[in-house]
Amino acid sequence: MLSPNDLKEWLHRDLKQLDKLLLILATFETPTELTGIRERARRAGLKITTSWNPASTLNRSQGLAIRVPDGWEITESGKSYLRNLGVTKLSPSAVKVASDLRAHLAKIQNPTTRAFAEEAIRCLEAQLHRSAIVMSWLAAVDVLHRKVVKDHLVAFNKEAKNANPKWKDAIDEDGLGRMGEEEFLNRIAAIGVIGKNQKDELLKGLKLRNGCGHPNSLKVGPNMVASHIETLLLNVFEQFDV
Repeated sequence: MLSPNDLKEWLHRDLKQLDKLLLILATFETPTELTGIRERARRAGLKITTSWNPASTLNRSQGLAIRVPDGWEITESGKSYLRNLGVTKLSPSAVKVASDLRAHLAKIQNPTTRAFAEEAIRCLEAQLHRSAIVMSWLAAVDVLHRKVVKDHLVAFNKEAKNANPKWKDAIDEDGLGRMGEEEFLNRIAAIGVIGKNQKDELLKGLKLRNGCGHPNSLKVGPNMVASHIETLLLNVFEQFDV
């Protein structure tokens, strides 16, 4: 949510009326009527005159803001629109990674994987750093599981049995899920699905994911999240289209 102080800065820039109305709506946690919008603008030093016709402007926003029973509210599309204007507390690297991953979403065929990836983006943009790391990792592992099932299942089961004679052949993604993720990365590297250097970077990502998935004193910032997601984007999402 945009803070009142940030709103003051943004409202006095050379922006379209719609942009300013969206900025005002972004400061509210709940829907608000036009009187609330005008008052919030007034406190930020901007007078909304009758010539603006804010209701008409918001109605023409193509879904960036919508009217609900309790008033007007900004939508997720509207929030994304503002982020594209630069309204965000994320670092430039985090913004770039989120944008790149959003651009890649349409290429992810599996709806489950796409949902994991989209939630990771939302978490990153909402500065839920631990959640972004966990969700992006889940999406990446889902991609790798599907790649193995699609193209490498026989070789994987053979390698898994060589490493552990008690391994029962996997026939689908759920079967692969029986194996720990570190062991899984070692096995797919052994059969050439990923390279050694890729495996090493993914193991670092797994370690970070494990640190974020449990209560502890680990501190995680936006640049760490951006680096983590970028590694997954370059070495998993963009490499394997399943």
